[in-house]
Amino acid sequence: MTPSLLEHLIILPIILPLIAAAFMLLLKEQRYKTKALLSLSICAALLTVALLLLQESTIGGSGGTDTARVYSLGNWAAPFGIVLVADRLSTMMLALVSVVSAAGLIFALARWDRAGPRFHALYLLLMMGVNGAVLTGDLFNLFVFFEVMLAASYGLLLHGSGEKRVRAGLGYVAINLTASLFFLIGVSLIYGTVGALNMADLSARVAFIDDANRPLFEAGCAILGVAFLIKAAAWPLGLWLPGAYSAASAPVAAVFTLLSKVGVYVLLRLSMLMFGPDSGDSAGFGQSLLLVIGLATVIFGSAGMIAATRLERVIGYAVMTSSGTVLAIVGMGQANAIGGALIYMVASTLASGALFLIAEILKRGEDPGADDSYAVFDDEYTDPFAAEDVEEVGRVMPRSLAVLGAAFITAVLVVASMPPLAGFIGKVTIFINLLSGDGASQMGPWWVIGILTLSSFAALISLVRIGIEGFWDRDENNALVVRSPEFIAIGGLVLACIWLTVAGGSALAFAEHTGEWLSRPSEYVAAVLKGRT
Repeated sequence: MTPSLLEHLIILPIILPLIAAAFMLLLKEQRYKTKALLSLSICAALLTVALLLLQESTIGGSGGTDTARVYSLGNWAAPFGIVLVADRLSTMMLALVSVVSAAGLIFALARWDRAGPRFHALYLLLMMGVNGAVLTGDLFNLFVFFEVMLAASYGLLLHGSGEKRVRAGLGYVAINLTASLFFLIGVSLIYGTVGALNMADLSARVAFIDDANRPLFEAGCAILGVAFLIKAAAWPLGLWLPGAYSAASAPVAAVFTLLSKVGVYVLLRLSMLMFGPDSGDSAGFGQSLLLVIGLATVIFGSAGMIAATRLERVIGYAVMTSSGTVLAIVGMGQANAIGGALIYMVASTLASGALFLIAEILKRGEDPGADDSYAVFDDEYTDPFAAEDVEEVGRVMPRSLAVLGAAFITAVLVVASMPPLAGFIGKVTIFINLLSGDGASQMGPWWVIGILTLSSFAALISLVRIGIEGFWDRDENNALVVRSPEFIAIGGLVLACIWLTVAGGSALAFAEHTGEWLSRPSEYVAAVLKGRT
């Protein structure tokens, strides 16, 4: 693949969903089949682009010549122009976003895309915002994509209506608007003291900030960090997540697992770029606090999983625990442990998405009328939930419970980091590297290992209890009606977890190499400020 073609691929994850979403706004809601086909095509294209970029970053690093691919909009080079940066971390996140969002969309095609207006447009705009957030190379455009992502998520959370969603949506909107306010204040302080917003340019200037401005700069970074700690659902700023995610429809909750990882991604990226060993007096800024917050999030999430009685709430706390694990490892300041944390984050996100989808099916089987929200747009619209239409949109599958049970067990083992699946590979790698490194925390690696191990047992206990209630104790007369798109979506996420396990050696090598790349911010800075690859 030629460099010019590869550079243009970088912008496709942003412009493809944007153009498709704008086109869908021109179509009537009754054209849901056309919208579904277009959305599926966009998801397939985004997955292809993400895999191509991921493959290129893998090849680029095989010879020890890692670099960041830079796309300069309008051919204006950094730091003056807007740039998109594709390196190992951003391409890995792109691939994760593409897989989870594709599965969520396929699941929604069974019924949820017709439960309210503008679902496909909002869904694609959400994907655009997430993709832009992981690709952008400056803080201002990070804020823009952050707001696009949040605006779309507001509509998706309320999709399907109902009092529960409205109540959860009000709190979700309020907390995220507060996060946006912190974001703006933090960015303003950073720009006022440094005079730059490009991430690479900031990294190059941090060591040379004068003593009079450094406290104000660090205050701006701290305020910016609060915004992303809220998005990452870190304790005590993430108490909103279990209620909001459990209130959302299943495909929306599945794709929302990505949103908390955007906060984790930004904290990881900025921490490694701006506060590394070459950052002068700001080296290591906030690391100890990240460690404490991360471990507190893991403890709180583990307690929440044990206390929760509904599967969707258990998964919400598991998402918090996953975010806390990565934050704690970043706070430890050991680059060799970041690779294991990335593997665990990817595996747990895939498994959590699958569990959200399974939870909706189990809830439907327990009480078929528990969630009958739908929208009727005109007289020609066919209600996908009406009893007389069940034969048209789905069929009773006698073995559906067994298949779902197998998918549930696989996802549980991944979330709980049980052998031999990918979650276990990630955590064991973390433990080994923590013990083999010097350790940047006074708490010591054994405290981190102990808390992360207990969180695995908490996840296993809570999810096995829910599984017994949902599968073994189910009324035999209460059969599950599972539609083909739902099986495809759940199966795709579970197979992704299995593939991550089978290809564990290659995946772990990629993740560890990514951790090494992040520990060398000077190479990222050189690639971006040069403006060309």
